Amino acid sequence: MRSPELHAGEVRTVLRACLQAQPRTLALGAGLALLTVLAGMALLGLSGWFIAATALAGLQAATAIVFDVFMPSAGIRLLAIGRTASRYGERLLTHDATLSVTAGLREQLFRGWAQPEAARRLHARPARLLFRLTADIDALESLYLRVMVPALSALGAALLAAVAFGVFAAAWVGGAVVLWLLLCGAGIAVLTALRARRASMRRGLALERLRERVVDLVAGQTELVMAGRIDAQCEAVARADARLLRAETELHRLEARAGWAWGAGSALLLSGSLMAAAWLVDAGRIGAPVAALLVLLSLAAMEPFAALRRGAVELGRSLLAVRRIAPRLKLPQAEATTPASPEAGIAAQCVGLVLAHAGSALPAVAGFDLCLEKGERVAIVGASGAGKSTVLAAIAGELHPRGGTLKALPACWLTQRSELFQDDVRGNLRLADENADDARLWQALQDAGLAEDVHAMPQGLGTRLGEGGLGLSGGQARRLALARLLLRKDTPLWLLDEPSEGLDTRTAQDVLERLGHEAQRQRRSLVVATHLRREAALADRLLCMRGGIVVADHRRGTPGFEAALRELRPD
Repeated sequence: MRSPELHAGEVRTVLRACLQAQPRTLALGAGLALLTVLAGMALLGLSGWFIAATALAGLQAATAIVFDVFMPSAGIRLLAIGRTASRYGERLLTHDATLSVTAGLREQLFRGWAQPEAARRLHARPARLLFRLTADIDALESLYLRVMVPALSALGAALLAAVAFGVFAAAWVGGAVVLWLLLCGAGIAVLTALRARRASMRRGLALERLRERVVDLVAGQTELVMAGRIDAQCEAVARADARLLRAETELHRLEARAGWAWGAGSALLLSGSLMAAAWLVDAGRIGAPVAALLVLLSLAAMEPFAALRRGAVELGRSLLAVRRIAPRLKLPQAEATTPASPEAGIAAQCVGLVLAHAGSALPAVAGFDLCLEKGERVAIVGASGAGKSTVLAAIAGELHPRGGTLKALPACWLTQRSELFQDDVRGNLRLADENADDARLWQALQDAGLAEDVHAMPQGLGTRLGEGGLGLSGGQARRLALARLLLRKDTPLWLLDEPSEGLDTRTAQDVLERLGHEAQRQRRSLVVATHLRREAALADRLLCMRGGIVVADHRRGTPGFEAALRELRPD
């Protein structure tokens, strides 16, 4: 696998977005992590000095009487308590700050995606966008928790060991210790990260592919069985799992080797410290208690470097996440896509509108004109592919025009699909108005003709629905979407895309009657895209489209209106 090129600017973009979110908390958490490591090393060294000094003082009664045990023991107790407190504070602050940062990144990334045609892209590749918001953002945690914080702690440990050896022994000994720690400790981390980068990326890609395959298998098992592809999909899942296993095995092997290397480096440092301490004691430059302090400090100095092992192994996955996310973070936040407001008394105005979908050089709609007065109802009719839904997408702000002008009041779009979620009935309704109380929700259900059905449910508004509104019939799902539409009090313009498609005749007629009644009662303007006679009958005007062009404009009461209505598909 060829690794994607990563630029320093992309890393800076992501790190800047992370650090600017919680700068003080992140810095304080890293500082507490450093304090924890230093306190632990000081505790171990001071304890060794105290034990050795106490043992030597006890050899003679005179020395034992004058030996001060209170100050060292108080220092040990203080370091132990301080290390525990700093450890707790570090865990609390670093993890809380990291969760806050990742939540902010998810919001920023989501807002960056919330551009026109976002819904179309989401339907086309839902798994990829979901993984960017979840797995990729989670992978960024490693940069702070497993790379930056341990690296700072390891550097602090190396400096403390160097200072201790330089002060109690000799400057050249301190220099040798810090040089060994940096070359061995940091070198092993860098080498492990370089060797694990490809495998870590392969693991991330394999895990993403495995999730995609499993989701496709679970969600589409009925279609796969009917098409005779269920065995092939199971084999695809098994192949993805095998690729993941190979990548994880390689990473585990590298992690084990890194642990062995750090252990060997620590043993060599300990051996060198023992020999240096013995030489210094023999030369009379230090005593046995100081020698014990230096030896124990060297023993603890390599441990913070070993903490980099997990971050080094996962660094490739984190850099892959940076490569994917950084371009999105550079984009400006999504601005309001609602078209400009039209003149007084006008709900929507289109002049010479030219519309095309992303990636298409040919326009889907060319030269579309519409002047919709407030309270007026217009039906855009024509065969599938004529451009009806494209016009609604533009008026809703979901599609930027490539030419012409568009002005419209705030609109609410009832799409062809009833977009319901795995939540209770109340939660699905409150997507339209999060502050709506139960009384208002029941009123909307009553107006949509669904109140009796919801009352009959086990928990009423609290009844849980499955994914996509599972548990409701097609007619109930459409009525629930209609109730959600009726809750939007701040949208004077309704855009209805085949609102009764897929419903039986009786249910469809009831839904359309309620729509027409509520639109008239609330003085809403309507634009209906349809090829059904029953839906077009709601309108005061019919715009007939063919091949992205309006070929006729008929008003109610004219012969052309009735003729165009008769040409539409009956109920």
